[in-house]
Amino acid sequence: MGKIPTTMIINKLSAHEAQKIAAGEVVERPANIVKELIENSLDAGATRITIALEEGGKRSISISDNGSGMLAEDARICFQRHTTSKLRSFNELESITTFGFRGEALASICSIAHVSLKTKHKSSSEGLQLTVDQGTLAKEQLVAVQHGTAIEISDLFYNVPARKKFLKTTTTEWNHNAALFKAFCFSNLKVHFTISHDGSTVYNCPPVKTVEQRIAQLFDTQVSNQTIELSPSDKKDITVSGAITGPHYARYDRGGLFFFVNGRWVKNYKLGSAVTKGYLNVLQPGKFPIAIINITVDPKTVDINIHPKKEEVQFLNPRIVEMTLTQAIKATLEQHLSNQLKQTVTLAPQSTPSFFSEYESPKRSMFPDLSTLPFPTSTPTPSAPLPQKQEPLETITQHEVESYPYRLIGQFKNTYLLLEHPDGLFVIDQHAAHERVLYEQFSERFKNQETIPLLFPHVITLSAQDFETLLPHLQLFIDHGIEIEAFGEQQVTIKSTPVYAKHIDMQELIQEVLGTIRDTDATDKDAFFKTITERMRAQMACKAAVKAGDVLSTEKIEGLLRNLNKTTNRFSCPHGRPTSWLLDTLSIEKKFKRKL
Repeated sequence: MGKIPTTMIINKLSAHEAQKIAAGEVVERPANIVKELIENSLDAGATRITIALEEGGKRSISISDNGSGMLAEDARICFQRHTTSKLRSFNELESITTFGFRGEALASICSIAHVSLKTKHKSSSEGLQLTVDQGTLAKEQLVAVQHGTAIEISDLFYNVPARKKFLKTTTTEWNHNAALFKAFCFSNLKVHFTISHDGSTVYNCPPVKTVEQRIAQLFDTQVSNQTIELSPSDKKDITVSGAITGPHYARYDRGGLFFFVNGRWVKNYKLGSAVTKGYLNVLQPGKFPIAIINITVDPKTVDINIHPKKEEVQFLNPRIVEMTLTQAIKATLEQHLSNQLKQTVTLAPQSTPSFFSEYESPKRSMFPDLSTLPFPTSTPTPSAPLPQKQEPLETITQHEVESYPYRLIGQFKNTYLLLEHPDGLFVIDQHAAHERVLYEQFSERFKNQETIPLLFPHVITLSAQDFETLLPHLQLFIDHGIEIEAFGEQQVTIKSTPVYAKHIDMQELIQEVLGTIRDTDATDKDAFFKTITERMRAQMACKAAVKAGDVLSTEKIEGLLRNLNKTTNRFSCPHGRPTSWLLDTLSIEKKFKRKL
């Protein structure tokens, strides 16, 4: 332990060192820089903005626009602190409608990166190029350029190593930039946006007239075909509009939720919850729609200054905003379903179904042929023996060891297995139990999966962002017995799968893995690999396991019970839900007043 000083010495930092520290409020990662610069371009009236990134923006960021540009005297002072064209006094803050306005962005950026600026005002005959080093103007020269502004930023945090080491992997930083890019595209339909990464153009989005057309540019045709215009909701001082996906589309992460308040992209957990409530009984828990939500309120009823980077907002009446959003989504989905019913079915007035009824009672015809269900054999393969020295599961044995005191009663609602036990009634969730069995087998047989080749390779088309995200992680699938490789610019092809995974929807599995990758911190590579691997096995086990509602034969039930008995961690599924529950005899007898 270091020696504690007996006298406190106060040092005054130099202006440059203080600015490097203050830069952390505005610049945490490359996407923060991209956001500030695009906002400046939009405030300058740009109709075309081009972004080029290297290594997710860690190596370099280049942004050019065709906006109004700057006069020479403005360009020279724009890198100084507290210089802005957006406001003149504190009193204007409560009604400000422009984006960048704090007067800190460029000053912060040039203190922790190398910066070069080219700009030409519409009224000027020549452009100006400035080079800034360590926050100081190092070079100035006249150049011949088109009107507008182009800024190049390189080597982020080159002089602040303590901050640089906290930057994430290239994939993670790229995903943050891609999400930001989509947000600007959605909120500025009349602007032509282009973004490239490591020399390759990822998105080229010319101006469009509708949000639905933007969705088609940024996602894929499948998504755009599922898009519904949000029913307008115009209450007092609150207007909600936008577009959402219908009940037949879902994704496994919140990456498709975009919220805009008075044109500004914001992050707000409660708005996300309001969207989820609107989809109640439509989408399964853990699945999310794409929703592009525009909220317009009186600027005086929303605070955009609660976060240093202006990423969050606070409403004066948040509950009213959330309820308005939820009601708008419910009304839109209800109207969509009603329109579909009118087009496809003629119903008598007395038989008109209530909304959501289609999603509350799954039809038996939707379930697969049980003869093809991927049940494991009762005897493990020699190449991957399951653990032998385990305490027996107290309530599940029958034909394997006749002395075990239980009797299989049967299935309840084709979901739960009922067993008679000396201590009471034992209930097993067939899906959760089978999930656990398969998860442990995937783990035991890691890199030694028995695979089957596909007669016709499965080609899966991804969005540009998803393809960029997935490409570095293909080995994860290969390690789990899924032979996958890049095919074309935005496609992957699957040539073989594990035996137990032959019925899995691989496109859905890939989307789940992509959601997990985006939600996982990739700073620690070992921890990242461990987390992704565990979740991938859990997802594969969930997809391959029997489902609630599947009718199981006695033979298959007994096979499941035997395998569960040999499985570690058998009292919960990989997602943490219990596999079994005991209703003790005493509780049953008390219900029937046999015992008090």
